[in-house]
Amino acid sequence: MLAIGCMGFGGPSVLEPLSLPAPVCGEEQVRIRVEGVSVNYADLQTRRGSYHAGGTQFPVIPGLDAVGIVETVGSRVDHIRVGQRVLAFPHTGTYAEYVVADGNLTFPVPEGLPLEQAIACPLVTFTSWMLLHKVAALEPGETLLIHAASGGIGTTVIQMARNLGAARIIGTVGSPAKRQAALDAGADDVFCLSDGPFAAAVLDKTGGRGADVILDSLGGSYTAEGMTCLAPYGRMVAFGNASHAYCQVDRSEERRVGKECRSRRMRPAWFGEAAPEVLASLAAGRVKIPIAARFPLMEAAGAHELLEQRKVTGKIILEV
Repeated sequence: MLAIGCMGFGGPSVLEPLSLPAPVCGEEQVRIRVEGVSVNYADLQTRRGSYHAGGTQFPVIPGLDAVGIVETVGSRVDHIRVGQRVLAFPHTGTYAEYVVADGNLTFPVPEGLPLEQAIACPLVTFTSWMLLHKVAALEPGETLLIHAASGGIGTTVIQMARNLGAARIIGTVGSPAKRQAALDAGADDVFCLSDGPFAAAVLDKTGGRGADVILDSLGGSYTAEGMTCLAPYGRMVAFGNASHAYCQVDRSEERRVGKECRSRRMRPAWFGEAAPEVLASLAAGRVKIPIAARFPLMEAAGAHELLEQRKVTGKIILEV
């Protein structure tokens, strides 16, 4: 089968076409002919060698999710049938013509959900649902602060938080050009990080109380600053290091968290809990994923280059 991967870590140019054996389906798995995958920041980290779940045995194939048609169903999978269009979260890279996924991490795509929305949605919607429902436990009437508010997870979190009854949603973005995308998604206030410390602005907008929930995908000094505008009984959820620095905690703890906190491995049941609400919201149009760009799988390097420019609002997808 054709796959896109790398034989060494580096910039987008290390991505190249590879001819690999098609994966074999186990009895608790399904094999999928891939139609498309979403491009996520973790894919860039995988290519650079800095993503803890990306692997170090070459070739390394990026990709965390896939949408496609089921070709084989294992004997112990009873909720999926051959010929169905599904979205899945395989344990191996998804920039490929075929992938294998565990049955409990594979979900039928609802009728009427456009293909490109299905391709764009898996990681951002399921991650957003888990962050809000399982980790932060956002309650109606609370104030939410979300960093990277114009990106895939940011715009999805904003929509889901509004559906959950958040009283105020505050976003931060990296440049003024990205502010409108977060406002369009439903944020009440959006601050540009280049304008100065965001904590003072959050405290001002909340009458000094601060945010009940902070979703921090930036890490580094932004985590420490966020702690200064966290409301009493607030929850800080650090789930990324887009600033290229982890949140300021003991480094031995940082390594432990980095190696273990991969949801599909540590909390696979959460995906099954998320699926009904996530897919129903997408099918009903209550949550929409903005598509920033589409690339053929063979042009994955161009997709990575675009994402690294940090000018994208919404999702980039690869079509197979």
